[in-house]
Amino acid sequence: MLESLLAVSGLVLLRDSVQWEGRSLLKALIKKSVLCGEQVHILGCEVSEEEFREGFDASINSQLVYLDLYRDPLNWSKTGEAFPGGLLGVLRAMRGKTDPRPVTIALDSLSWLLLHLPCTTLCQTLYALNYQDSSLGFHPECSLLPFMPYVLCPSPGDSSPVQQVRVLGLLHEELHGPGPVGALSSLAQSEVTLSGTAGQASAHILYRRPQQHPTVKVDPTTHLTFNLHLSKKEKEAKDNLTLPFQFSSEKQQALLCPSLGQATSYIFYEPDVYDDLDQEDPDDDLDI
Repeated sequence: MLESLLAVSGLVLLRDSVQWEGRSLLKALIKKSVLCGEQVHILGCEVSEEEFREGFDASINSQLVYLDLYRDPLNWSKTGEAFPGGLLGVLRAMRGKTDPRPVTIALDSLSWLLLHLPCTTLCQTLYALNYQDSSLGFHPECSLLPFMPYVLCPSPGDSSPVQQVRVLGLLHEELHGPGPVGALSSLAQSEVTLSGTAGQASAHILYRRPQQHPTVKVDPTTHLTFNLHLSKKEKEAKDNLTLPFQFSSEKQQALLCPSLGQATSYIFYEPDVYDDLDQEDPDDDLDI
């Protein structure tokens, strides 16, 4: 299972609960990433660094880049260790740019980050971690999230990832409503939902195909089943058509050039094609 989860880049969402904790699975994925020769960055928010590193060998611990937000999340001690830009600056700084090795970023946890960041901001930052340039543009065609009118997407020139980046995000889904859970779920390339019965733990794994984002503008009228444009012959027929609400020449002359002493009220009757004008039997259409 670990190999299959680490075979894809993007966000790997680990959804746990009170009964079935997911930090052990997160640490197992971290260990496997280190053994595969990847860079591993950890953002620790919920437990101390000492507690999180328990269970790892010294060879594993020496290769982990650990950022501790548990001890002083708001930098009240003014140690100078905080990154510029707050939490968003921390997340962006965790993505390596000089080392060509694949990068794994472990977030312990997304639930803690959701308490300190707006859900939209966190989702946009997670999405941007896979791309070389963090200066993003607005592309309405690339809309991914149901709660956003647009999503921040890379500009067409920077649409290819500079390196493989994997984000392991632990989410305590019982702490959040369907909105944040659904938003993070829509960003995830794979999801692991931990559950179990009769004391036996199980993991339900869902894989998604990588999102494809258009880099060129698509004509929305390309595949319509009807034609929005008129040919020259159709345009001439349209221009020569007399509409039923248009004035006849008699009406126009009477209204534009009234004669002196003429009454100011007129009744104009223009017979319809279905009118019965037989004066001998005006009620023959009644079948009497």
